[in-house]
Amino acid sequence: MSDAAPGHRQRQPGDGWVECGCGHRHWGLNGAAGLLVVRRDADGRPVAVVLQHRALWSDQGGTWGVPGGARMPGEAAQDAALREAAEEAGIEPSRVRVRESSVLEHPGWSYTTVIADEVGEIHPAVTDAESLELRWVPVDEVARLPLLPAFADAWPGLLTRLETLDGR
Repeated sequence: MSDAAPGHRQRQPGDGWVECGCGHRHWGLNGAAGLLVVRRDADGRPVAVVLQHRALWSDQGGTWGVPGGARMPGEAAQDAALREAAEEAGIEPSRVRVRESSVLEHPGWSYTTVIADEVGEIHPAVTDAESLELRWVPVDEVARLPLLPAFADAWPGLLTRLETLDGR
């Protein structure tokens, strides 16, 4: 997200850049969170995930990752991930079942990936200026996309979690 984005929503509490203790610049004054939604086959195996093709004007634009963004003051990571997925991808919280979270910690900042199963049919759609595209991506094709670097680093471990979680 960027505070100078064309057609982008009003700034919210929590929007802003933070320099963590490692010297990296991150979006989200209170940290950030995103929702990794998985579609499973009849045997519970993960077959696809919802990914967002980030708008070119955004930080690391043109890359793919999960819908997500800055946490509001006092907002739980799970609530932020569900809110952001609804705002950016039209994913209704009632259509997912949250399973667990994975947290990337930096001194003074964190990003939480909330893993959820699709429980009602989801048709991800671009609902704001932060996305070029949203779609289901087969799990075996995710690593072939130009991924957001932090998501690329996290993907192998996230995929392992998706595979080991019982989908039923």
